Amino acid sequence: MKKQSVLLLLAGLLGWQLAMAEKAIAPEVLEAVENVIPGMKPDRVNPAPVPGLYELVYGPHIVYVTADGRYMVRGDVVDLKKRENLTETKRKEARLTAINDLGEDSMIIFAPEAAKYSVTVFTDIECGYCRRLHQQMADYNRLGITIRYLAFPRAGVPSDTYDQMVSVWCADDPQQAMTAAKAGKRVEPKQCTNPVRKQYELGQAVGVRGTPTMILEDGEVLPGYVPPQQLVQMLESPKSAGLSR
Repeated sequence: MKKQSVLLLLAGLLGWQLAMAEKAIAPEVLEAVENVIPGMKPDRVNPAPVPGLYELVYGPHIVYVTADGRYMVRGDVVDLKKRENLTETKRKEARLTAINDLGEDSMIIFAPEAAKYSVTVFTDIECGYCRRLHQQMADYNRLGITIRYLAFPRAGVPSDTYDQMVSVWCADDPQQAMTAAKAGKRVEPKQCTNPVRKQYELGQAVGVRGTPTMILEDGEVLPGYVPPQQLVQMLESPKSAGLSR
């Protein structure tokens, strides 16, 4: 079968699946979705784990609407039998999707030759613990941890810190510029098409309140600085029992 024919077949199947998924959702729900956030459609609409509810995914955010389209529910759905926060599980997935949609080419990455784990860090060049984390980059890498930096200038946009972080991302060697900035050195001012504002806005959307904030490979959020050895122990250890955070 020719490549073009295969692509047309796949496109047809995808369109059929989307149409069937939409038919499975009550018209009242589809109508209500239009009014949840006016002018903004959810990324996904799925039946929720609780009968009578539908799950709406907006980037890293999850809300629910009733099957009759009348009520919206904000909060977490917890499976008491399994002791699992089902909403947080979905939230983690949505968080990772939003981050990975940015693309690694927009991040400043410090990776070891043999990477075992990848941790995304919302960082600020001015914060003390961000600088402490960066000073130990060799230790993180030695333990097999890749650090993927996203920008989160705590002073906001616009600000002097924001301008400096734009210069870091626009530098000829962003890694070297990040190291210099984290050492308190002034980076040569530079402008380019850059992702700093978009990354900052995503940080706000996923609930970043301070830096550093780490996002693990499963979407778990770790606010604050975690030393290299402690971090690798957390990454290696199995999930603890009980409700997910």
